[in-house]
Amino acid sequence: MRKLGRVFDSVADAYDAGRPAYPDELYRALSEVSGVALDGATVVDVGAGTGILTRALRARGSRVVAVDPGAEMLARLIARAERGVAAVLADGNALPLADGAADLVTYAQSWHWLDPVVSIAEARRVLRPGGAVAGCWNLAQAAQAGWLAAYEARLAQACPTYWGPALEEWSVPPIAAAFEVVEERWIPWTRLVGIEDFLLDLRSHSYMAALSPEAADELVGWQRAELEREFPAGVLSVPMRVYLAVGR
Repeated sequence: MRKLGRVFDSVADAYDAGRPAYPDELYRALSEVSGVALDGATVVDVGAGTGILTRALRARGSRVVAVDPGAEMLARLIARAERGVAAVLADGNALPLADGAADLVTYAQSWHWLDPVVSIAEARRVLRPGGAVAGCWNLAQAAQAGWLAAYEARLAQACPTYWGPALEEWSVPPIAAAFEVVEERWIPWTRLVGIEDFLLDLRSHSYMAALSPEAADELVGWQRAELEREFPAGVLSVPMRVYLAVGR
């Protein structure tokens, strides 16, 4: 997990600038399904990265402990953190928190990087009775747009470690299998984003960080040229959906 922190530290700026936020409906669904009111809740945000979910939870009244193994990622989170947010450089497989400290443990785009058994055992340990564990992922719906399917196919062609919808075996992380009681939700939304911001998002992914700087630049240039041909106005309408799984 520490090694993973170094991988994402190398793309921390792109991650902070390019990754999308989550739609408001996610937070309504999270509170409804978990039974935890976000206002006043203590939330442990595991794999918090630069704080996309952390900031949104804090804005809704939660006290948040943001946990991440990447020092550079956390530095960006801390730079924008408000009162009520604590940042901890740590591994989600060994949470440095007391038993029963939290109402909610969240994994935003992160649980699949952890040990599937150990991480959930740690989440259960730090939860109070009646608490919940939640994983969520922002996913582009390549099947709903030909240009997006072509974009993903180019990534699969150019990135040896690519993992995404262009691969037949790709699926959402199996976090639901780790829970005893679970409810899943799919929340559709549309992301309107400029091409350059979309390409910053691309640079934030681990399969891009695994490329040499020259190869990454070449791939970004290829994607830019194709997207500019498809969208001469420079704005993309990206069909998205959030996968939410909550265990109580």
